Parts: sequence; C-alpha cells; structure tokens
Amino acid sequence: MPTAPFFHPASSALRFWVLQDDGHYIGATISKETLHYCFHGDSYGENAVAIYEANRQCIDDAVRRRAGAGSREPVMLRDADVSGPPSPRLGE
Repeated sequence: MPTAPFFHPASSALRFWVLQDDGHYIGATISKETLHYCFHGDSYGENAVAIYEANRQCIDDAVRRRAGAGSREPVMLRDADVSGPPSPRLGE
C-alpha cells in the first residue's frame, strides 16, 4: 500500500495513489485550486485530504480515465477532469 494521501505545500497539490484495475497503484496529484473550485475546498489547501476523501470516487475515477487515455505517472488532474456535481461543503 502506498503512502496515505497528503498535501504537499511546495507544489500546492494533494498527492495520492489510485488502485488500477490491474492491481497496481498509480500516483496522482490534484491542485489546491482544483479542490477549491470543483469541490469547495479552502483556498489554502488545509482541508485537501478531507476534500479528497469526501470526493474520492469521482477523483479516483478521473485518474483511471486519464491513465486509460495514456497519461503517465504522476497523473495531474485539472478542473475539466473532475467537473461535475460536487459534494456538499464540509460541515454542511
């Protein structure tokens, strides 16, 4: 099992790993800005892991789609990769 998801301040992105259909994990990142605009995360990335956990299925599926389309590790998700109905804000 890879390292747990974590926010990397130097890159302003959440780093995480997604289990692929073939049983291997692939590394991925999603910026604090994408988490903020698509999933109502705070603009500082302080709740990045909680936002990821609340939207894990959507985010992990986006990684699998990008990997299936030929993206190399680490897969860097953008707003368009995860657009769709976001979950409610944390605490609501």
